[in-house]
Amino acid sequence: MTKVTIREVAERAGVSIATVSNVFSGRKLVTEELRARVQEAAHALSYQVDRAASQLKSGRAQVVGVLVPNFNDTFFTSLVSRIEQLAAEAHYQVIVVSSQDDQGIETARLDALMGWRPSGIIAIPATNAVPRLLSGEVGGLPIVLVDRVGQSDLVVDTVTVNNHAAGWSAAQHLIDCGHRSIAIASSVSAFRPIHDRIRGVTDCCASQGVPAPRVVEVGLSHESGAEILSEWLGANAHPTAIVAMTNVTTLATLSALARRGLEIPDAISLVGFDDYTWMTARKVPLTAVRQPLEQIADRAWGRLMSRINGSPEAREDIVLDASLQLRSSVARLA
Repeated sequence: MTKVTIREVAERAGVSIATVSNVFSGRKLVTEELRARVQEAAHALSYQVDRAASQLKSGRAQVVGVLVPNFNDTFFTSLVSRIEQLAAEAHYQVIVVSSQDDQGIETARLDALMGWRPSGIIAIPATNAVPRLLSGEVGGLPIVLVDRVGQSDLVVDTVTVNNHAAGWSAAQHLIDCGHRSIAIASSVSAFRPIHDRIRGVTDCCASQGVPAPRVVEVGLSHESGAEILSEWLGANAHPTAIVAMTNVTTLATLSALARRGLEIPDAISLVGFDDYTWMTARKVPLTAVRQPLEQIADRAWGRLMSRINGSPEAREDIVLDASLQLRSSVARLA
């Protein structure tokens, strides 16, 4: 079967070859009427864009790489979903890889990703240590780092959340409701976002004469985290409230409380993190810190596109605010 050419698509659509190229590359704006004609012609002819040829001509593929620590955390998968939506609108393809929270795997996946010669990368590093390939020191590739940004001496753009303020707001709500015995269910306390959230809770308690919260590190797995926290609850005096630092630790906390037969909020109050639909689809909806996920993705994508298009602007550290969603999982104590 003879391969359909871009010239045949142009002839069927009644447009120039350049117009067809612009429709599929996204390099120049095309009216919706022309875009529809080209796409209809391409569909009728079963035309497939030759990505390899485009890459050879430009030196870069119309591809953006996305690196996340894992696919277990809904925050990361939701972020990827939004980036894919933005990429489709800009006529980019997205290649997503996971480091599985391992620096060795992270290096291997980045090497593989670079083999595609992407136009740019949006990345959440596996640890606080940013790999050299993501530091902006190699090859001038446009890079935007998101969430786990553990270094302050970078030359690339970053998009993060004010995690200290997020932790403070969770603690403040608990203190306002009369809680003086607070525990924290942490994933990995050394990760910069988690560290800052813990510091926010701790600083808020200290500012109001409330005992420092007890921190229980439960790891990155819901199952093992539930086991760790359940054992801790069995061996220690119960707090009146727990702040869970991620949506995974929120799940682990719910499982641990269920194993111990502890009802929310009668036995222990709970503030979760990330605020997904399942947190409201419960008998007792969870009070939760909501990260501005869509805004994080939008700002990261905007910075990346700006860099890909040659923006000479100075690097930017974008810091966004989270919000506390008040529901029924926090009891008001006498």
